[in-house]
Amino acid sequence: MSTSPSTPVVILVEPQMGENIGMAARAMANFALSEMRLVAPRDGWPNPAATATAAGATHLLEGARVFPDVRAAIADLGLVYATTARERGQMKRVVGPREAVAETRSAIGGGGRVGILFGREREGLWNDEIALADAILTYPVNPAFPSLNLAQAVLLVGYEWFSQGAGDALPFAEVEREPAPREMVVSFFDFLEAELEARGFYPPEKKTTMTRNMRDMFLRRGLSEQEVRTFRGVAATLMRPARGGGPADPEAATGAET
Repeated sequence: MSTSPSTPVVILVEPQMGENIGMAARAMANFALSEMRLVAPRDGWPNPAATATAAGATHLLEGARVFPDVRAAIADLGLVYATTARERGQMKRVVGPREAVAETRSAIGGGGRVGILFGREREGLWNDEIALADAILTYPVNPAFPSLNLAQAVLLVGYEWFSQGAGDALPFAEVEREPAPREMVVSFFDFLEAELEARGFYPPEKKTTMTRNMRDMFLRRGLSEQEVRTFRGVAATLMRPARGGGPADPEAATGAET
């Protein structure tokens, strides 16, 4: 069982279906949230349906603690947020995920314990439960359709938690490309333009402009060596006879290789 204070505690209040608990655990694992608590799950606990939808996040289910009510579930926490999509008429601060996570990180950094309450699938949290929280956490969503399912609500908080810690770092970067030598690029232009002119592509009065524009189109990409070979191979293939015959350009014989 994880009791690490390094992340906020996700507290699911009377979740109705094991599948939803499993999907919430999966969302937690996606963004490194490490502790789940359950308040009186309707179908009891443990629940095989939760394991089936957790997609490997079973460590969170195995470590989940079950409580009889919200008061017991938050008894050891110093800061508690209650999630809701509706205005409840309570005199509480209302924050979005970004502000809530920033406050959470500050509190945890000071050694505090933080919990986030997520309500029932159909009716959310009761007002008396929200009254036990320090602040309301809500989401900037389409007001004409504000409803989120349980896993979505957990995922949005998890994403904000992880991105604030990781600085929006992506898991992988664009493959580095070595630009083609300019001599290679210009040779391709010479070949392409000569073949197009031989086939009457250019109106005489527009050749200069069309040539420059075409070169600009290719150069805007910062072509790599492989891309030049590929384009040259494509052009050579299109320009040779429809049946039989070799490539029009010997240099392009292996141009389509990757």
